[in-house]
Amino acid sequence: MDLTVQQLRIVLAVADAGSFTAAGQHLHLAQSSLSRAVADVERRVGVTLLQRTTRRVAPTPEGREFVRVARDVVASFDRGMNHFAGFLDGTRGLVRIATLPSLAATLLPAVVSVFRQDHPEVAISIEDSLLGQVLAHVDGGDADLAITVSGDQPAGLTFDPIAVDEFSCVFRSAHRFATETGGTPMTLTWSELHDEPFIAFDRSSSVRFHVDRALAAAGATPGTVTEARNIAAVGGLVAAGLGVSAVPSLVLPLLEFARLEHRPLTGPEVTRSIGVVTDPRRPRAPAVDAFLHTLATARSTGLRLPPGARWVAD
Repeated sequence: MDLTVQQLRIVLAVADAGSFTAAGQHLHLAQSSLSRAVADVERRVGVTLLQRTTRRVAPTPEGREFVRVARDVVASFDRGMNHFAGFLDGTRGLVRIATLPSLAATLLPAVVSVFRQDHPEVAISIEDSLLGQVLAHVDGGDADLAITVSGDQPAGLTFDPIAVDEFSCVFRSAHRFATETGGTPMTLTWSELHDEPFIAFDRSSSVRFHVDRALAAAGATPGTVTEARNIAAVGGLVAAGLGVSAVPSLVLPLLEFARLEHRPLTGPEVTRSIGVVTDPRRPRAPAVDAFLHTLATARSTGLRLPPGARWVAD
């Protein structure tokens, strides 16, 4: 039965109106056109669907069942076309984001919240992984974009900076670094971490590269080093008094459970560049472009970041 959606709409309109004349007025079609369309449908399905009398048009038993099926088909078609129209204008669809765990918890929520205000029906998928895996998701086409730190991107991917954050030393309140002068918290230099027992992120973490480089530039060699992979483990080890650590500003909110103190680290000034990684070789859905616009204008729209982190200029 090769029928068009328009033919189904005509049968439904006539059955609902009970009249070819009324249905024609509703559809802005001539009565003769509707009669031919219904006759063609009946010929194709092999049964009479609408019983014509001098006063009214009513569905036959077969017609009632056809109307039920046709109504479901037309409704499904309309829903699909509405969804596709929304996809084309960026109000529907899916945005797949790969990112680091710390950014998923501290930077992304505010961005997604603002995006959802204008795009409530766009689905968001967030995959948090280590740096290498984050980039692999974009390179392999499993993510539309990545929000991550600058690094060695696979060939063909682009990195557009959106924010930077600074580093702080974290330690428990009983540590000597907690001393204050004149009521003002001190900053610390990287060289003051020399010989300090140290809790380091393992080498698969994006934080480790920046910390190692800063310590080397300051000529500082930590004391006993304990490595951990995730943020919670680092915080717990520091809270247990096993050493101090150095973390980016966007990690600090995730360490609040450990009740640690922190001081900005200087000499040298070390910042971590955060940006969006995309693959220009692949076409992007309109919803993805809309999300990228929200990221690119985060500073001008007043989205706030934790102290020590800031958006770069739009």
